[in-house]
Amino acid sequence: MRKINKIVLISPTSTRPGLISRFFRFPPLNLALLAALAPEYNYKIIDENIDSIDFNSKEIKEADLIGLTVMTVQAPRAYQLADKFRKMGKTVIMGGMHVSAIPEEAIKHCDAVVVGEAEGLWPELLKDYEKGKLKKIYENKELSDLSGLPIPRRELLRRKNYIVPNTLQASRGCPFNCSFCAVSRFFGKKYRLRPVEEVIEEIKKMVETDKLSYWRKIMGKFWNKMNTSIFAFLDDNIFGQADYARKLFKALIPLKIFWGAQTSVNIARPENEDLLELAAKSGCKFVFVGLESINQSSLDEATKKVNKPEMYAKAVELFHKYGISVLGAFIFGFDSDDKSIFKRTVDFAKRIKLDLAQFAVLTPLPGTRLMEKLKKEGRIVEKDWSMYDFGTPVFKPSKMSAEDLMKGEEWALRKFYSWSSILRRLPPLSDWSRLILYLVSNIAYRIQSFQMLDYKKINV
Repeated sequence: MRKINKIVLISPTSTRPGLISRFFRFPPLNLALLAALAPEYNYKIIDENIDSIDFNSKEIKEADLIGLTVMTVQAPRAYQLADKFRKMGKTVIMGGMHVSAIPEEAIKHCDAVVVGEAEGLWPELLKDYEKGKLKKIYENKELSDLSGLPIPRRELLRRKNYIVPNTLQASRGCPFNCSFCAVSRFFGKKYRLRPVEEVIEEIKKMVETDKLSYWRKIMGKFWNKMNTSIFAFLDDNIFGQADYARKLFKALIPLKIFWGAQTSVNIARPENEDLLELAAKSGCKFVFVGLESINQSSLDEATKKVNKPEMYAKAVELFHKYGISVLGAFIFGFDSDDKSIFKRTVDFAKRIKLDLAQFAVLTPLPGTRLMEKLKKEGRIVEKDWSMYDFGTPVFKPSKMSAEDLMKGEEWALRKFYSWSSILRRLPPLSDWSRLILYLVSNIAYRIQSFQMLDYKKINV
């Protein structure tokens, strides 16, 4: 039996770090949870978007195992790191959505890969390593039960380096199975729910931690008077199961927190207004909504059946009625899109007064039906995973050139976050909490986005 002295878990950056926005970066919750699954070991977590890796540091030298979590845009950097660590004599483990989609690629750079969710696999993997019987592939054949999960070891994260350090999950999975999205394959097509009591207990522990946090010390009396903490649920749809959502929101009300989450646009309908009102009472202040396109034909192409462009304006109006800010996400590059899509989308987003908008280039991630379709049609033109950053075309569009697609997405971003657009979309003064969030987030988004666009212009 060999003893594990230290495990270093790393979330790599892209090989093109100037394209990563640090301002809106969330801490790697998956690594903190991984450390909690086998807490008897000594861990170090490195988020390369925040921290640098010192290969000569004592922690790296003492490490027996290096774990790398990999999204597609991170893959080249992850492989680079893995190769270097192996040359140093380290055992390298890789996991994450990219690795789970194409483990045969990842295994060329590491000693073992974890396919799927790590619950149930990580402790087994560590015991196998100690016995000298490490396998090449550890695959979770079934989706994990979310009840009884340990609380992630957030003390291993440099929390003060994140604008929103308090992230958590109450559910996993998404039934919509959009052609461009890898979530359904990785987390399943059904919602899996954590017991509300366990979610609330986890939040209470984070609130207690916040009382001693860096930001509270900086903000002093003002923060204490505000008497709240800010949380981001990383669920794919916090409103997905209405009965569960109601139970969760009611339990959140006494905690007096602010929170935001992802959701689908269909929740903002008159028949669901009581649920939105309850969410607002529980502290919901912002939602990320995948609007995807203003073209119904593009939504049909993506099999996003729940979205109907004619309902977007009323949905945003209903969110705003309860003081909830909306970040609407749009994708350009569907086969139905021609060069008019950019101006029409920006004009529409301004007209319905979205608080924030995200514009992305359609990106065929490994394991998605979109990737299968484009490969079959011979339209994939870029194999460098670092280019799969949702801002660079990696396939041949149908009704425009790749250059038109990239320039159109950049134009939309600059137009929507122009000063005139920001002023035009201002919330009413009476909705002061949304107004403050609006101004801070729009200015931050403008600064970060324009910096990234300028970086691309020089380096890409």
